[in-house]
Amino acid sequence: MRRGLAMDGKRVLRLSNGLQMRIGNLRTGVGLAVAALVLAILSTGLGLTDTGFFDLLNALFGGQISGTEGYALWTVRLPRILLGFMVGWAVALSGALLQSIARNPLADPGLFGFSQGSMTMIMLLLIIAPMAPKSLVVLAAVTGGLCVAGLLLWLVGGERSSGLSIVLMGIAIETVLSSFGSLLILYLPAETSIALSEWLAGSLFQANWTMITAFTPLFVLSLAGILLAGPAMATYDLGPEMAMALGEPVARSRPVILVFAVVLSAAAVTAVGPLVFLGVLAPHIAGFISPAIARARLFLSGLMGGILVVAADAMTRGVAGGLPLPLGLSLTMVGVPLFIIALRLQALRKQQSH
Repeated sequence: MRRGLAMDGKRVLRLSNGLQMRIGNLRTGVGLAVAALVLAILSTGLGLTDTGFFDLLNALFGGQISGTEGYALWTVRLPRILLGFMVGWAVALSGALLQSIARNPLADPGLFGFSQGSMTMIMLLLIIAPMAPKSLVVLAAVTGGLCVAGLLLWLVGGERSSGLSIVLMGIAIETVLSSFGSLLILYLPAETSIALSEWLAGSLFQANWTMITAFTPLFVLSLAGILLAGPAMATYDLGPEMAMALGEPVARSRPVILVFAVVLSAAAVTAVGPLVFLGVLAPHIAGFISPAIARARLFLSGLMGGILVVAADAMTRGVAGGLPLPLGLSLTMVGVPLFIIALRLQALRKQQSH
């Protein structure tokens, strides 16, 4: 491992296998990881029960805590923190992948209709079989997202289709599916409509260790996916024609990356419901802190997505108290101001550079 300079003058670390990392991106990644850890520690102390991180350490080292404190820590707070981080990671990573494919900074699973496809299939399943097992719900979500992805690829044509055509077709599919979902909720029985409406608002209320165990393999696979998809993302950012000119097999890699993004989005929708705009918020905020490409951009986006969801859940339990604030609303309250500030500072930077 040795230091050097990239072609743009940025300092990098060159590994023995030929890979290189920008030192600025590496520092940002470490900083975001530390921020996520600190936020998780603080979040263990937020809630109606007076307990927190030191009680958790006491229990881990064989100390005694009350049943109420143990329930608050092990059954409620830790599952929400861990699942929230992994779900935020998945949605943000999916958004970053789709933005590179479409070359559109506003692309995310919701804009392409993937989230709506998953939600529609889940709603239809719960209407037909209200007591369907969780595994069948996950299968329905992935199937719905993949159907939308397949339809999108078929409608936009071959490998030379532009990013704009993908986005516009995704918006059209998303609009149709959203209208169909609203129709279902409107004419369903009141109890089913209320339950679906609460789920559509986003919630970590059902977070538990079983769900975390099921989600963890996908989280680990997403790390491998970043390593494999990273080089392709660097070429996709230049456009499909340039990517093909550089040797990227767009006809094969684009569907694979779309499937990867769909699976990440569908798993997140199944776990907590749709997290609107997170796929746009996290990559942009991460990019403002430390501009990056390829693997570094995907990794930083995932970290920022996890941080935003954990922060939103912490606000729900700490600020709102006993008020059942939907995760989607608290995520908007946390993320959108940061997004606006980042865009404003970015605009000021450009003005000063000119």
